[in-house]
Amino acid sequence: MKLSIFGTGTAGAAALAVGALVMAPSASAVAPTTATVQVNCGDWGSGQARLDARQDGTAAAVTFSTPVVWATHSFPADSMQTTLTLSDAHGAEVTFTGQSNPAWTLLGQAYNSGPLTGTVTPGEALEVKSLTSTYGTFTMHCTATSLQNPGPFVF
Repeated sequence: MKLSIFGTGTAGAAALAVGALVMAPSASAVAPTTATVQVNCGDWGSGQARLDARQDGTAAAVTFSTPVVWATHSFPADSMQTTLTLSDAHGAEVTFTGQSNPAWTLLGQAYNSGPLTGTVTPGEALEVKSLTSTYGTFTMHCTATSLQNPGPFVF
């Protein structure tokens, strides 16, 4: 008698667990979430940039930061129009855009922009190609000179 109660209880718990998995929203995540890449920023010089990515379905966001470019004068928060271009292995490009930079006020403060937002296809593998930021007559352009480390973002 006790054995049949145990069997029924176990089957009921298993059915409940499977039902919860079916009803749960699908999770999507980008991997890796952090990468580095070597960049050439023209007159600013060359060096390493850090990228932090996150994903929610087809919506994705990337933050780009580098000490290669640093503040020479103040820019208010959320004032720089930025476009980050990523490409896949076949050369197709995806752009992420935004105007959400922290205030850039301290002489020598490293450049930071994001989150920059874009639309991705789940399973898509993308690497940084370039970044352009503008504010008034100020324009900064950085081009990737290496592959991302540890590898492309797979959304």
